[in-house]
Amino acid sequence: MDSRFLPLPVRQLDIGQPEQPKVGQAAPAPQTEEAHYRDKATNAAVKFESFFIAQSLHKMRDATKAMADDDSIYKDSINSDMLDMADNMVADQLAGRRAFGVADAILRQLLPAAPAAAASPQEISVLSKKNPTDA
Repeated sequence: MDSRFLPLPVRQLDIGQPEQPKVGQAAPAPQTEEAHYRDKATNAAVKFESFFIAQSLHKMRDATKAMADDDSIYKDSINSDMLDMADNMVADQLAGRRAFGVADAILRQLLPAAPAAAASPQEISVLSKKNPTDA
C-alpha cells in the first residue's frame, strides 16, 4: 500500500478526563471542594466579563454604523464577520486581564471573603495613634 494513502491517526478527545502525570512529573495535588468551586466560579466570571465586553463592542460598532453617513467607510458591512471575531478576541484578552472589573465584582459576591489576617502590633499602634491635626 502506498504511504500517501495511509489513514491518519485518530485523535482522542479527553473531555472531562483528568490528564495522567508523565514519568518524572509530580502528580497534581487533589483539589478540595472549595478550591474546585473557586476555580469554576473564577472561570465563569471571566467568561461573563468577556461576553459583556464583546456585547459592548458589538453594540458600539452597530451604533457607529447607524450614525455613519451613507458614503462613510463605517457604513460598509464588508468583513463584519471578521470584525466580530476580532471584537471577541479583544474581549477575551481584556477579560483575562480583568480590565473592566466585572469578574472581580461577581467573585466578590459569589466567594466568601478570605479570613482577615491578624493585625501585627506595629499596625495596631499606628492605627491607635492620634491624628496630628486633632491636637
